Amino acid sequence: MNRRDLLKTGLVAGAALALPTRVFATPQVGSPRDRRLFEIAKRELDRAGDAIWKRDIVGIADFGLHSAERRFHFVNLDRQEVQSYHVSHGAGSDPAHTGWLNRYSNTEGSNATSRGAYVTWEWYVGRYGTSVRLGGLDQTNNNAFDRAIVMHRAKYAEPEHIESYGKLGRSNGCFAMGEEQFRIALLNLSGGRLLYADSLGLAEDGSLAPVRYVEPLVAADRLEDRPTT
Repeated sequence: MNRRDLLKTGLVAGAALALPTRVFATPQVGSPRDRRLFEIAKRELDRAGDAIWKRDIVGIADFGLHSAERRFHFVNLDRQEVQSYHVSHGAGSDPAHTGWLNRYSNTEGSNATSRGAYVTWEWYVGRYGTSVRLGGLDQTNNNAFDRAIVMHRAKYAEPEHIESYGKLGRSNGCFAMGEEQFRIALLNLSGGRLLYADSLGLAEDGSLAPVRYVEPLVAADRLEDRPTT
């Protein structure tokens, strides 16, 4: 069985375990940014459908913000709360190492971050210790498994790295986090939940950060029928 077959098998297994779809109301709590994140989380859950079988918490990586910002959001729909932490992007998305993501890619060997929705799978032990496998659900990230794009811990993603360098280090396209942040992801986001990555640029007051140029995607990397954010 090849990796592509494993991806299909994982999605079928997830659908078989899926709970009945729950309807979440947009909470009137938290910051304007948090309320917008709830809307995006619900939208992406609906779009992913039965590929996601645990629908209580959604991870949203907002790569429209600088890597020194807390731009990885754990959106807890059951508790109606948002917790935000740091996350690194790929070196291929930021060749000059400015701390800003400038391009996405779904191409193997690009070392770039991929945009789109992912399903989180099981834990495994790899180069960075315990990590979480990911399956890409969009044409823009459906090579994630073949590219070994995962969630893992890394020293260059620790908040202390920002104190020294003003930005996080870069991954090979993976969602790299500091030790404490990754522990939270491991316990709360693995095992069939949704992870969504895009350049949203959401400031805490709900306003949009200044639009930065992101290199146009090639046709194979484009999101199809993507609702505007």
